[in-house]
Amino acid sequence: MKKNGVLFGAAAVWLAMASGGASQTPGKSDPSFSQPSRAPGVDYVLPTESEIKATLDRVRDHFVRSTPYHIIDTKTGAVITDLSQPTKTAGLDMRAGQFNDWDYPMGVVLAAMLHVASVTGDASYSAYTFKNFNFIFDHVDYFRKQAELYGAQGYGLRRLLEFRELDDCGAIGAALIKANRQKPDPRYRATIDRIADHISHKQFRLPDGTLGRRRPQPVSLWADDLYMSVPFLAQMGVQSGDRAYFDDAARQVIQMSARLQEPSTGLWDHSWFENTAPDPKFYWGRGSGWSIMAAAELLSVMPEDHPERARVLEIFRRGAQGAVATQGGMGLWHQLLDKNDSYLETSVSAMFTFAIARGVNRGWLSPAYAPVAQAGWQALATRVRPDGRIEGICVSTTAAYDAVYYYNRPTELGAMQGYGPVLMAGAEVIDMLRSFDIQHTLNTFHYRQRKK
Repeated sequence: MKKNGVLFGAAAVWLAMASGGASQTPGKSDPSFSQPSRAPGVDYVLPTESEIKATLDRVRDHFVRSTPYHIIDTKTGAVITDLSQPTKTAGLDMRAGQFNDWDYPMGVVLAAMLHVASVTGDASYSAYTFKNFNFIFDHVDYFRKQAELYGAQGYGLRRLLEFRELDDCGAIGAALIKANRQKPDPRYRATIDRIADHISHKQFRLPDGTLGRRRPQPVSLWADDLYMSVPFLAQMGVQSGDRAYFDDAARQVIQMSARLQEPSTGLWDHSWFENTAPDPKFYWGRGSGWSIMAAAELLSVMPEDHPERARVLEIFRRGAQGAVATQGGMGLWHQLLDKNDSYLETSVSAMFTFAIARGVNRGWLSPAYAPVAQAGWQALATRVRPDGRIEGICVSTTAAYDAVYYYNRPTELGAMQGYGPVLMAGAEVIDMLRSFDIQHTLNTFHYRQRKK
């Protein structure tokens, strides 16, 4: 019954979101427009930098308030102050969430905090990242001893101690490289080298070198794994100066896209199974979001003269076209991108907003794409509660075989997968507002390259 209750609850949520129910706020439009677009729930107004920053600050404050920096007895909840000898039940305090765990959603958050700090100059964001990484590395030896005595424990930094798949190391490893570039730490460097060795030499690959998984089918590709690998490989290329990392990153984007990206629409299928032909296709929003963000991260640091840059850029642009074509009337994107009766989902909306804004800012996309990111941000901002928690984020989602599964994945305030992308999207839109002259004419917005 509980399972059915979750499904019915999720169905109610997406029906309300998709139908534009009575609870929506009145529409807003630019006051200068003679024929304004003011449908319920629509915010068709140019945001200010201070408004975006205030929204980001609420998210940051939520993380600062919620992150505990102590070890507890996971059976009793008591704080452990004597760390001289590990116990089996010692672990991170994750009762409020994953806030200081070593895991991929927090990796995106920690990288995003650095990005917001870089764009806004507010060092409180980067301070959060450094404090979290320091807490992890201050306690990793304790949990390593615990693992030697009792085996790696789920609350004891298991993913840091035992890399089993890309989720365990890639996204958070990219954040660690970025942090180490700003504040070098030998402990960070040793872990970065371990991650590089795992991804380059130990992670399961197809014969052509494409990174894969052995679940749910013996040979499987997940769109998620583009972001679980490519940003790290790209950052390793920057850190080491070894172009082989850029080669591998480009290989992943090109070869995964050949199997997962629909040529006619630019959308990414969530997964591909070697033993299944024809392969069932489900254009899950966050899968496409991970993919286009990975391409954006690679293009941001890839040498201009790299022989595969043009192919990666073409894949990115195709994905951006697909995103534009599937944006909903409120500025958000759907859980299943090609199914308008699926609910409007926050994490994919943030990922597309970030990627399109980054493309416009870096000149990979025409400024004509900028209003898409602007509208995306305005819709995202309505999902951020006054306390900084974010609504409408789909929970963890496996590679599945039927639309019913994707339609009915619930959303949770504690689903971390959307928080980092929202921070990244806001920072990138701030950068976009600074970079263009914006005209308010013919009831819409026209971004013009600012003359230098």
